[in-house]
Amino acid sequence: MANEAHPCPCDIGHRLEYGGMGREVQVEHIKAYLTKCPVDTGKAVIVIQDIFGWRLPNTRYMADMIAGNGYTTIVPDFFVGQEPWDPSWDRSTFSEWLKTKDARKIDREVDAVLKYLKQQCHARKIGIVGFCWGGIAVHHIMMKYPEVRAGVSVYGIVKDSEDVHSLKNPTLFIFAENDAVIPLEQVSLLTQKLKDHCRVEYQIKTFSGQTHGFVHRKREDCSPEDKPYIDEARRNLLEWLNKYV
Repeated sequence: MANEAHPCPCDIGHRLEYGGMGREVQVEHIKAYLTKCPVDTGKAVIVIQDIFGWRLPNTRYMADMIAGNGYTTIVPDFFVGQEPWDPSWDRSTFSEWLKTKDARKIDREVDAVLKYLKQQCHARKIGIVGFCWGGIAVHHIMMKYPEVRAGVSVYGIVKDSEDVHSLKNPTLFIFAENDAVIPLEQVSLLTQKLKDHCRVEYQIKTFSGQTHGFVHRKREDCSPEDKPYIDEARRNLLEWLNKYV
């Protein structure tokens, strides 16, 4: 995602070579990647893409990792068939591309996915995780959908001018200290607003020395200095879901 004051897309980082354990399905007007939990736990997690789209192998890897911990996971195409951002494109065109990708105007898609999970996957408890663009979407959903029991927003941009604190259920926010597109001032503002106004459980974690995309767009064989932070963030994500979903 990009800093809205200085819009430019984040680098794709390391694109994993990963085939996936799930399958593609049709959910009303959108496609989605679905991974069933081997054991029916009645729990599901919606995983929301970054600007590189629902077919990015990294996002599917994260969905499969979550599925392996007791959840049916689904990665819907929240761009509804429109092209995701391509890192080979001219960055000066990013703002224009983003105008048709409002992460806060996805309610029709969310409604369809929730209905699918309940009716087709027999989900009784649902959580949500989103990365980058998807982190913004998670923040929106956690302020609007009380049926979503827990959310994890991973490096999603925070706007200064809007309500950011009216969360319906527990939400974990993960940020990177050296994120070029999310200034620490934005994180501090969110922290203060939640402290002053939020009435549900929340947590904000900023990972020292890390950059935008570190949780899902760095290889497992990344530098020894980075790996403990990646592992911790992924563990925190799962622990949050396990606690509240």
